[in-house]
Amino acid sequence: MSENLVVPTMAEMLAQGKQPEVLFWVGCAGSFDDRAKKITKAFVRILNRANVDFAVLGTEEGCTGDPAKRAGNEFLFQMQAFMNIEVLNAYEAKKIVTACPHCFNTLKNEYPELGGKYEVLHHTQFLKELLDSGRLTIEGGQFKGKKITFHDPCYLGRANKIYEAPRDLIQKLDAELVEMKRSKANGLCCGAGGAQMFKEPENGDKDINVERTEDALETNAQIIAAGCPFCNTMLTDGTKAKHREHDVKVLDVAELIANAQDL
Repeated sequence: MSENLVVPTMAEMLAQGKQPEVLFWVGCAGSFDDRAKKITKAFVRILNRANVDFAVLGTEEGCTGDPAKRAGNEFLFQMQAFMNIEVLNAYEAKKIVTACPHCFNTLKNEYPELGGKYEVLHHTQFLKELLDSGRLTIEGGQFKGKKITFHDPCYLGRANKIYEAPRDLIQKLDAELVEMKRSKANGLCCGAGGAQMFKEPENGDKDINVERTEDALETNAQIIAAGCPFCNTMLTDGTKAKHREHDVKVLDVAELIANAQDL
């Protein structure tokens, strides 16, 4: 399938004397992880369909510094943050959207005190904005009547109290939203937060991601919806550990919408 994705960079926009409506912060996972790249592409297809004037930083984007900060390397975090803030401020970025809750939380809550003040949205919030303003329409399509459960990413849910946007989008797909016993403010981490994504688990008798996947499987959902590239990886690994990867799919909310629209 040939992909005609239109992804302008901020540098190209500036050269044309234009300022995009929103800057799409892709993040490390969305740029380099093969699974997360599919989420990036799905989101871009939706932006293209909704005629959103957006741009990315491209090679000028560096890691937000979230893993470094959470692992305790404040010095490295500040170096990474200052470099990004310099670039963002040079482009006079006002509104940023990202599909990664870690980038979202860092840009929104950690950057202001370092001189980076922006309106930052998670992609589910931005998609809901597009929907509410009529720029994007969603038909249920292949997800009509399907049982879908949503796993709250820690940095979207408990850290930033965003629970409704992703759920509203899932319900717009005419799907049956089923909640896990631990959800919203009582949600359980997928096991990747706090830079745990990049190290092996410590000694114990059960991995967190398996415990969380069991929560999801208990709902009998056919699809586990995620809103974070790390959660996606952890829950996918969980379905494999439970030998359920053949009948339970883990998909990002953006992928659900793009697939429903056949984008």
